[in-house]
Amino acid sequence: MNSIVPADALPRTTPVSPAPALSPASRHAPEHDADQGPDLEEDHEWAASLDGLVRARGPVTTQRILTDLVERARLHGVSAPTAGATDYVNTIPAELEPAYPGDEELERKYRAIIRWNAAVMVHRAQRPGVGVGGHISSYAGISTLYEVGLNHFFRGADHPGGGDQVFWQGHSSPGNYARAFLEGRLSEADLNGFRQEKTMPGHGLPSYPHPRGLSDFWQFPTVSMGLGPMNAIYQAQFNRYLHGRGIKDTSQQRVWAFLGDGEMDEPESRGLLHHAANEQLDNLTFVVNCNLQRLDGPVRGNGKIVQELESFFRGAGWNVVKVLWGRGWDPLLAQDETGELVRIMNETLDGDYQTFRGESGGFLRDNFFGRSPVTKDLVSTLSDDDLWALRRGAHDPRKVYAAYRAAVEHTGAPTVILAKSVKGHGLGARFESRNATHQMKTLTLEDLTAFRDHLRIPISDAELDADPHAPPYYRPAPGSPELDYLLERRRELGGFLPARAPSRDRIALPRPRAYDSAARGSGKNAAATTMAFVRLLKDLMKEPDFGHRIVPIVPDESRTFGMDAFFPTAKIYNPAGQRYLSVDRELFLSYKESAQGVILHPGINEAGATSAFTAAGTSYATHGEPMIPVYVFYSMFGFQRTGDSFWAAADQLARGFVIGATAGRTTLAGEGLQHMDGHSPVLASTNPAVIHYDPAYGYEIGHIVRRGIEQMYGTGDEDHDVMYYLTVYNEPVQQPAEPEDVDVDGILRGIHRVSPAPEVQQGRPRAQLLASGVAVPWALEAQRILAEEWSVAATVWSVTSWNQLRRDGLEAEKHAFRHPDEPAPVPYLTQKLAGAEGPVVAVSDFCSDVPDQVRHLLPNDFATLGADGFGFSDTRAGARRFFGTDTHSVVVRTLQLLTRRGEVPASAAAEAISRYRLDDPAAGTSGVSGGDA
Repeated sequence: MNSIVPADALPRTTPVSPAPALSPASRHAPEHDADQGPDLEEDHEWAASLDGLVRARGPVTTQRILTDLVERARLHGVSAPTAGATDYVNTIPAELEPAYPGDEELERKYRAIIRWNAAVMVHRAQRPGVGVGGHISSYAGISTLYEVGLNHFFRGADHPGGGDQVFWQGHSSPGNYARAFLEGRLSEADLNGFRQEKTMPGHGLPSYPHPRGLSDFWQFPTVSMGLGPMNAIYQAQFNRYLHGRGIKDTSQQRVWAFLGDGEMDEPESRGLLHHAANEQLDNLTFVVNCNLQRLDGPVRGNGKIVQELESFFRGAGWNVVKVLWGRGWDPLLAQDETGELVRIMNETLDGDYQTFRGESGGFLRDNFFGRSPVTKDLVSTLSDDDLWALRRGAHDPRKVYAAYRAAVEHTGAPTVILAKSVKGHGLGARFESRNATHQMKTLTLEDLTAFRDHLRIPISDAELDADPHAPPYYRPAPGSPELDYLLERRRELGGFLPARAPSRDRIALPRPRAYDSAARGSGKNAAATTMAFVRLLKDLMKEPDFGHRIVPIVPDESRTFGMDAFFPTAKIYNPAGQRYLSVDRELFLSYKESAQGVILHPGINEAGATSAFTAAGTSYATHGEPMIPVYVFYSMFGFQRTGDSFWAAADQLARGFVIGATAGRTTLAGEGLQHMDGHSPVLASTNPAVIHYDPAYGYEIGHIVRRGIEQMYGTGDEDHDVMYYLTVYNEPVQQPAEPEDVDVDGILRGIHRVSPAPEVQQGRPRAQLLASGVAVPWALEAQRILAEEWSVAATVWSVTSWNQLRRDGLEAEKHAFRHPDEPAPVPYLTQKLAGAEGPVVAVSDFCSDVPDQVRHLLPNDFATLGADGFGFSDTRAGARRFFGTDTHSVVVRTLQLLTRRGEVPASAAAEAISRYRLDDPAAGTSGVSGGDA
């Protein structure tokens, strides 16, 4: 039998010296290179030599020598084959398996009970009048993979070495609930509340791992497939990051991620594997449950997903351990002297393997073993029942234990365990390996009876017959051997999993003086709001007892955002430090990496950066160490590219700041269509945990950031689990100092007045200009022009958050709807502009949808100017004139609304369009050059 022995399965040996380099003369191939045919005796001699090397020096040395020989062959011009995948057998040979440390019979008993209760819970959830369903088959196939870990490997939060983080496979949540029921953490009423979170108050359980839905139980949301692998990788990295910075000793903590083979089709599942290998995250283990099925059918009906994944992970630098066959196959493989059984295993397609499990032992004899006279004879003494009883590796605790132990002992690289299983294992012929298994939610009485018998559950036929819609759960009496054993294993490993216990400790918050720089303004110089934010961030990072909690995350745009100033002191996190000589080492702002670095720099990789943000933003729960991630990105590549990840971050109750730098559809002068963000506030508004602000000035940013930190980690009775999203710009503008009478409450709630209407003769027309972000200066200029050229008195308001104003309005409407006998609440915006005369013109550097959110909250005539459509490469002034959002567009739109009211001459708007050449993009004047892009 051919198999690769893991490097950690045998003792390490003293490595031999590297082979000397070939001289140029020796690199030439012989003159005659024709293959004279196989020389079996010579082949056997080489094979015997290799066998002797393994015996004498061990697999580690052998592997190194073979690698050297392959390289030497290439120097000779020999095209050496590379083995992306090994034979379709277990990586760890039976003779090298460690002894199983547990009581297999006791573990079998309560594993069976958990599987029964999980299936019954889903079956009950499909009862008449409820019908919310669930997934019966998923946990049935993964049960052993979970239980071996929970009995022997996965550490709870109370373990002296710290708790492990486990990313459970989403569709298998019934198994987690069923185990918690056995542990006494959930009641029968809780299980009956599966998927009924609101209609079963106090007992409802969410369908999948949703921390927001069950915040003392789940840690990681995983059912949006593909996000779990990414988040697990960056969780493992963040553990090392905390250790490297000296914040927490995480050296004994591991991250485990349970994934499906169908899930590995997701680009996110594979796209960041290299990162885990590059960082040598040997604290990370992926367990891929290879049941060969997607939701609709086979993963690779015409191929072999295990072999494909082995090649992929191996090529990415991972340690690969395959667990394909249970112990019943060991004698057959040991007797396979000709290699025929392994050949058939190698050649059989996944579609056939799925079919074999859906048929009988006789079918397996004829169509698998019968492919060769040798293998058919190999099983001639076994009955059809014996053949049917041959397990796949994922259902054999001994095989799974050996793989897990190899994973935790492996150093220098992450490990993936490819465990072959049967979806619906033990549920009976109607479920096992069927294409429709994923959608099957109920068990017939015949199914229940067969499943009970297979698991040996002590429930009578009469109990099953009593109510087919509600078969009984089963829990052994307290003090029973299996229950005592289960609880003792978790006590020794540090407590129950899954479990979530956020830190309740107060942390020191920044002193008020930390925000002084934001209040000072930019003096005689112009500065973009991006620069204003970065200056504030730098001050916050210097705060004693607080600054160490900030985790800056930037995907390869630090210089664009002016954050290269952080490089010399904060440094970029790299677990290997900086072993090369930096080309810009003589510069003051040279690129510096360090194992104690503060900045997380994932490269051009927004998906990874969002995963890093999630890991840091939930550290208060996963590690009991509150950290404040500040993820700064190109605004266009945030919510549009990784919106699903931000949704998962919200589910995971992440806290932190998300900074959409270079925001707006026109501020990125010249960058073009795919760089210009005109809609991220709309996307952000769909995430209930995201609080969006579009500040115009640095002093607004100071108050917003201060409020964000206090909301996340202050003591107020409010929702702490929020993410603050700030859109900031790269266009330099004059940053005013904070006014003495600044309306802080207005800034935080979404709107404050920045310039009252100029004094004009009584009876002159009035208007209200609502602007946000970089559009506020356009509105101020429009205010001047309206007063000087058209005798219109306009008031300018800075709308710091259109989204928050809308949410406030919706809450008022909802309260009025639910409480018709009470006075209707008045939305904040309606209160703020009560008595404000004249029409409203709303403008931003985003699409019209953003300001339009509040249109219905004001009785005034209302017009929106938005950057609707795709961005393009041009000057800022030209783009704003084209979109109709610039200063003169605000003037004209105001005049149009006043014309309708009869307050200005009917010809005013047309005259203004002509005077300002509004149809000519080249005539635009709103915008300055400069700013990083």
